[in-house]
Amino acid sequence: MADRIFLSPPHMGGDEAVLVQEAFASNYIAPVGPMLTAFEEGFAAYVGIPHCVALASCTAATHLVLRELGVGPGDEVIGSSLTFIGSISPVTFVGARVVLIDCDRSSWNMDLDLLAEELERAARRGKLPKAVIPTDLYGQCIDMDRILEICAPYEIPVISDAAEALGACYKGRHAGQGAYASVYSFNGNKIITTSGGGMLASEDAELVRRARYLSTQARQPAPHYEHTEIGYNYRLSNICAAIGRGQLRVLDERVTRKREIFEIYRERLGNLPGIQFMPESPSTRANRWLTVILVDPAAFGANREDLRLALEAENIESRPVWKPMHLQPVFHGARAIGGAVSQELFERGLCLPSGTALTTVDLDRICTIIRSQCPSVVA
Repeated sequence: MADRIFLSPPHMGGDEAVLVQEAFASNYIAPVGPMLTAFEEGFAAYVGIPHCVALASCTAATHLVLRELGVGPGDEVIGSSLTFIGSISPVTFVGARVVLIDCDRSSWNMDLDLLAEELERAARRGKLPKAVIPTDLYGQCIDMDRILEICAPYEIPVISDAAEALGACYKGRHAGQGAYASVYSFNGNKIITTSGGGMLASEDAELVRRARYLSTQARQPAPHYEHTEIGYNYRLSNICAAIGRGQLRVLDERVTRKREIFEIYRERLGNLPGIQFMPESPSTRANRWLTVILVDPAAFGANREDLRLALEAENIESRPVWKPMHLQPVFHGARAIGGAVSQELFERGLCLPSGTALTTVDLDRICTIIRSQCPSVVA
């Protein structure tokens, strides 16, 4: 069996081990330390958002923002249906209810027409949501100007789920810029990684100060352990931050390579009947975290699952598009606005291996297997 090709494995840049060794040499093995501060400052400079706090996960970042917004039982928060569960599960942590919005066909991100209609209905009911959390799906930024324009009259804060979009740009601005708060993921499969972890970024210095305080068990500045409110063990460690600093140095290279991989796939597979690629919005330069195709079984001659299994039989990992949250058993009964588009994308969509260390040989292997599943090509 040939070596396994993973969907999106970590790819070290070379400086990570040196920086981790510096952290060990300094003996800052505990959660906070110089690497953590430097990582936060470097990240803030990169994304152009002045205040950042590094946390254990992107999910933790969203949880802290919702808590600081005072979201609680009886409240509603709007989120994207086509997303990873970590984008919206924190809504349940604070006891609120999720309202799920379908995606559109042109960007695969939250359908902002549906959002506008829902907010109009909510205003007439006299019960507006406490926040809106749009996902930058597979590294493509939401239309930030429009979503802010929609939410502004109602004074509803936008929490940008940019977990998958670090390095992507919208109208020349980095993913997440303009939102009340933005959250990013450094999970092992993301474009850069700290093995696990996340970042909360905001223009609001007080929000980030509070998040930093709550993320270290809400400890008061006393010589003993004094607590006046409940906090969390959510801080990223100094050691992981050292990895993050090394990864941040190669982020632009990773975006370039992700986009090259997408173009290679499009060149080699784009002429197959029944194959389409995730579109790129005109206002966005996506990071192409994952290359995603849609398979029309009638035209291609095989379905998405046939392709996935054919790749797996050759020790190659691929994955269906996110199963929409409105179809997840855990959110059974949640109010959903639309849903047909995201359901179709789930049924037809396949994420292809997109690791930045993929070689030409790897890509040849993947594309050959996919082409072999198309009867018209084989014939």
